[in-house]
Amino acid sequence: QKEDIEVTLLPAGHCPGSVMFLFEGENGTVLYTGDFRLAKGEAARMELLHSGSRVKDIQSVYLDTTFCDPKFYHIPSREECLNGILELVRSWISLTRYHVVWLNCKAAYGYEYLFINLSEELGIKVHVNKLDMFRNMPEILYHVTTDRHTRIHACRHPRDDDFFRGNRLPCGMTCENGTPLHIISIKPSTIWFGERIK
Repeated sequence: QKEDIEVTLLPAGHCPGSVMFLFEGENGTVLYTGDFRLAKGEAARMELLHSGSRVKDIQSVYLDTTFCDPKFYHIPSREECLNGILELVRSWISLTRYHVVWLNCKAAYGYEYLFINLSEELGIKVHVNKLDMFRNMPEILYHVTTDRHTRIHACRHPRDDDFFRGNRLPCGMTCENGTPLHIISIKPSTIWFGERIK
């Protein structure tokens, strides 16, 4: 049986280019989320989810989420997490100019929000291995650098955890001007919240 349907791509907020699919046809409306990350109230601002002043009548939602589990009863908002990281980074790098931060980011994309906000708030660019992965995201290029002489690193090594030992960054930096670096590692991960009892 043939049926014409309309498919609308909605921003999923998971990583650059990620989308949710809204299928509309004679037999109803279906939303397939895929991996998504929406802030509270963000769906209310999506015009394509609305018909006039009303939210579209969606019969089925296919929810693709790692965190549909009672153990994830509370995941802080992106803003709360950013504020916690900002406070930690600011206090660490204020100790000496040899105190640096490594953001242990496992995925290639999805951390742009963190990089941009840290850079804007602290006035420090984030070291990454290559800039070409961000060539289609010009808004982030002002906030990242390939210059290793910065205080915040998101550089990667094929064996990140094995390679990160003592006071050595994945990019190979161990000291500046002969003075050893003091490195704190921050691993941005939602999984952590499922491993906590409270």
